[in-house]
Amino acid sequence: MNLDSFFTPKTMAVFGVSSKNFQHPANVIFLKNFHRYPVRVYGLNPKGGTFQGERIHSSPAEIPEKIDLAVIATRADFVPGIIQDCITHGAGAAAVISGGFKETGRDDLQDRIVAMAEEAKFPFIGPNCLGIYVPRTIDTFFLPIERMVKPDTGNVSFVSQSGGILVDQMIKFKNEHVGLAKAVSIGNKALLNEVDLLDYLITDPATRVIAFYIEGFGKGQGRKFVERAYGCGKPVVVMKSGKSPSGQRAVSSHTASMAGDQASFSAALSQTGIIEADNEFELVSYCEALSAYQRPIEGSIGVVTGSGGHGAVAVDACWNHGLSVPAIPEEEQTAFRNILSPSVQAIASLGNPIDLTGSATDDDFSNCTRALAESGKVDCIIVLLLPYLPGVTMDLGARLSNISRELKIPLIAYVPHEEKYRMLTEGFELNGVPVSPSIEGAVLMAQALRRNKPW
Repeated sequence: MNLDSFFTPKTMAVFGVSSKNFQHPANVIFLKNFHRYPVRVYGLNPKGGTFQGERIHSSPAEIPEKIDLAVIATRADFVPGIIQDCITHGAGAAAVISGGFKETGRDDLQDRIVAMAEEAKFPFIGPNCLGIYVPRTIDTFFLPIERMVKPDTGNVSFVSQSGGILVDQMIKFKNEHVGLAKAVSIGNKALLNEVDLLDYLITDPATRVIAFYIEGFGKGQGRKFVERAYGCGKPVVVMKSGKSPSGQRAVSSHTASMAGDQASFSAALSQTGIIEADNEFELVSYCEALSAYQRPIEGSIGVVTGSGGHGAVAVDACWNHGLSVPAIPEEEQTAFRNILSPSVQAIASLGNPIDLTGSATDDDFSNCTRALAESGKVDCIIVLLLPYLPGVTMDLGARLSNISRELKIPLIAYVPHEEKYRMLTEGFELNGVPVSPSIEGAVLMAQALRRNKPW
């Protein structure tokens, strides 16, 4: 099945638009796309009428052009008839937002729309989902526009069984400046599932990192997912719920999924280079790092800091995550010391972590980072920046980014999350260097690079 109609539609039909209930999910979807996205939108309801001066069509037959994407937000009982209308009138695809199917015991209703779609080779996602969000292109989420938090456009695509988890991750992506290519809520995944979306995103030029929130797989789908992700050429990050008995019951009632054997699934992921995130914090950190750097590292980390305590915390975190922090030999430490400011030379600790102390300047951080990169002792550098140090300016992020780009070594920064330090953070982010507001997050980013084995 061709899935382009989901992500690059020129026309959209929203089923369920009401002339009386302006807060109806279909009305929200219609209005935001009509005003804010480059897609021609048509509202549909058998009762007809108007909504904010726009005609509500009573049938797809009244729409003057082919429907690329149908968005269905009606009572579940109406969905089979709408699917048939879409098939009859040559629609390209559908996002079934409506709930009330297998997750509520209506297996018969869900099986019916699947049978219809399979026979006609008509792709749909859902039911019981939010659908599709593509920056500057389309948004089928029934969330009012003033409540939507939209990440910047980027190269991470995220597929989620849960619409709520998807929206939360989009908020976290926005806060951590992780750019989004596509977001897909698949709900009950009655027809199209993770494997289908994975196949599409593997070939999608806008997607560099593919992330999933998974509650469970259909029979045989877990193995197929791992086989397709293995060696696909792009990093694949997975966060899975249903690890506990209570969690398994929760996902079953949510999207009618079978959670499966978590230990076996985790083992399969680790053996094939697919990166498993244990929680939302890890998922965001992994996606941010992998969106910046594709080449795997062995995991030898250099730590440059202006605080000994921060360096010690970072080294412990590296150890906890299987990363090494190799010591710098005495003769090289002498060479490093000679390039430091006179006020720092006598008090800096250069064994790795490299503690430049609170007296360090931009030049000290830049010179030491360059020397460490050129030493060949490490394949990734974590810089722990304390913007309140008197010798550090807001230009340092851009300066260190240039060194990373020139010497082709991954650089990861820690900067405390505070608006007054935003210029420093932007110096990194505008140059493609990932930034974490926590030391643990910065180390997780390095771990992602070590675990990334897409080839």
